[in-house]
Amino acid sequence: MVAKSSAIAVAIGFAAWAYAASQSQSAPQSGATAAHSLPPQAVCSCLPPGGDRSPLIIILYSSQFVDPRSFAVLGNNGPFRESSFTQFFNPTNTTPPFFQVFHPDFLKILGPSATIRAVAANPTFAFAHEAPIWLPATDEVTFASNDGGALGMSDIDHNNQVSRISLKEVEAAIAKAGKSHAPVNVSVTKLDLPDTIQMTNGGTGPFFGNLILVNSGRGPLPPSVALVNPSPPHNTTVLLDNFFGRQFNSLNDVKIRPGTNTLFFTDVTYGFLNHFRPLPLMPNQVYRLEPDTRRVRVVADGFDRCNGIAFSRDGKTAFVTDTGANAGFLGNNQTEPATIYAFDVDPKTEAFKNRRVFAYVDTGIADGVQLDAEDNLYAGCGDGVQVWNPEGALLGKFFLGTTSANLVFAGDSRLVIMAETAIYFAEIAAKANKLFFP
Repeated sequence: MVAKSSAIAVAIGFAAWAYAASQSQSAPQSGATAAHSLPPQAVCSCLPPGGDRSPLIIILYSSQFVDPRSFAVLGNNGPFRESSFTQFFNPTNTTPPFFQVFHPDFLKILGPSATIRAVAANPTFAFAHEAPIWLPATDEVTFASNDGGALGMSDIDHNNQVSRISLKEVEAAIAKAGKSHAPVNVSVTKLDLPDTIQMTNGGTGPFFGNLILVNSGRGPLPPSVALVNPSPPHNTTVLLDNFFGRQFNSLNDVKIRPGTNTLFFTDVTYGFLNHFRPLPLMPNQVYRLEPDTRRVRVVADGFDRCNGIAFSRDGKTAFVTDTGANAGFLGNNQTEPATIYAFDVDPKTEAFKNRRVFAYVDTGIADGVQLDAEDNLYAGCGDGVQVWNPEGALLGKFFLGTTSANLVFAGDSRLVIMAETAIYFAEIAAKANKLFFP
């Protein structure tokens, strides 16, 4: 058994060696330097047998992987999980936050110096829920608090909050902290938006300088799609607040299809399920909106609860999450979808066609989704952010040990992660997929 384990360790460690070797092509390194160039916060799932820690052996055995063969068979009395919502998959028992690596390609996304830490926190308020938007002009990120959920401080009688943080302030705080990965806590500034903006849950852009916010509505106040100036006094234009006279259920997420100025948004029943909207009037569906003409139509249906939405770089593929496993006051049901679906976008009608499973999430649900410049897909999940390659293979996780509902790239190599009562900031190698237009 010892020999077999050693062989497996060498096999899986070879990928890490290959990655380190590839880095040396542009900058020659010694064996020790190559070994230490792997991300310091990545999981190390195996060590050399016999305690041999010479540079070459460390490269071969410090695989940085949670090898699927190590948990493919747990045995009759194995530590099986009974809940995807309350039990995490963390076989190395590593303290979050860390990078959990399942495939060598995740190291390309992370780069050798990747770091992750909390940069803003308030344990009494879920201020960082969804709708993250990076503003290149000011290097800020705007976002919305939880609408109707635990610690959201919002309900049928109270609107939720849209806020911003400065990434210049984040980087200054990190520089002051030095080489430590300890958390920092920058200031969070509330945006005073008009009353037409009720229960913001999704956002993207900037779109011709404006934030695009989709709002769930509150009580009789209608859900809406709105353009909001990110600068005070935050002039607002509501583009849409009904479907031929009927209110939407509660709008959830929105994206601009690359190569167009067309908006696509999801509508779902979470406002009702979180006690701040009346009984639903329509199915859970994905809609297409032309901002200029205000024409709106359905492009996809048949969901349990459609939620996050994103597009590939070329705009030919759409991704929609179905979070049916999470049913608000009805509770969680693990036999319902926690699934990301992929669709072909019809080049003429822009309807979503050829629906297929892209990925099924192992922890919680996949909520908001984003893609990087290589079309790897990132999703906020029950344990943090999970990442899949374009073929749907799980590469790794930004393991937070808590729920993330959404995230956004703040330009290349910077990932801002919403985690309800905290915001995490990851410095990685991956490049961003452009979300702002024109």
